[in-house]
Amino acid sequence: MKKILFRGSATALVTPFCEDDSVNFEVLSQLVEYQIKSGTQALVILGTTGESPTVSYEERKEIISKVVNQVNKRIPIIVGTGSNSTKIALNLSKEAEFLGADGILIVTPFYNKTSQAGLIEHYKYIAENVDLPIILYNVPSRTGVNILPQTYKKLSEISNIVATKEANGDISSIIETKSLCGDDLNVYSGNDDQTLPIISVGGIGVVSVFSNIMPKDSQMIASGENSRELLMKYYDLMDALFCDVNPIPVKHALNFLGVNCGKCRLPLWELSNDNKKKLEDILIKHELKISL
Repeated sequence: MKKILFRGSATALVTPFCEDDSVNFEVLSQLVEYQIKSGTQALVILGTTGESPTVSYEERKEIISKVVNQVNKRIPIIVGTGSNSTKIALNLSKEAEFLGADGILIVTPFYNKTSQAGLIEHYKYIAENVDLPIILYNVPSRTGVNILPQTYKKLSEISNIVATKEANGDISSIIETKSLCGDDLNVYSGNDDQTLPIISVGGIGVVSVFSNIMPKDSQMIASGENSRELLMKYYDLMDALFCDVNPIPVKHALNFLGVNCGKCRLPLWELSNDNKKKLEDILIKHELKISL
């Protein structure tokens, strides 16, 4: 069996910004403590939700260092290190390893894309040059690349490729992947609304956007505790958190609930007025509060 970095819910953490567009490290620290106290099982920083494409290299180093030092091994820290350049992805992965990360999350190459054979070589090259456990990230709606089950099988034979964050939305494909890979590849849901069905076919948790708002409930859903009831109760919020491009809605929700996360960096822009009202009405309906 491959190393398990976490079971249950890991929060794909937002990156808060100040009014001058710099990283708000004070709020970031508060968010980290809130997540740990609320029972999240791991933190994923500098992923899609953390706006990694617009975070500079120097900012990345400071974010990783501060979060790793603050958490101090209380829960695993997983750093997004993907790129559409294999050499850049490797350099980012080495930096995360040097700074003390517990694992890395590597999205499939985007824009220039690649073949299934190219995916294998891309991940193999990185895996051979770092010691950290690697979680693959398959999100074809954003990258234009989909990892096929047969490709997962080949990647699962690489010792430090331990898991995938699967967000292709295809349950049949996930079933085939688990059938081919067995315990050689752990599967996490990359979509909050699919956590329960993915766990039912062998998944072990979720990398969650929803848990930025409700970490305790996300963990309960992912651990099988009142899962169906909670999923039905909060499906409207999970859906609303994707009424626009992630992380635009979740940052708006956090700001609405009194957490000063600032705006997203361009090219991401604010919600339309209709989507603001839709999201805010749902937050009010559920009487949600966050105390940092």
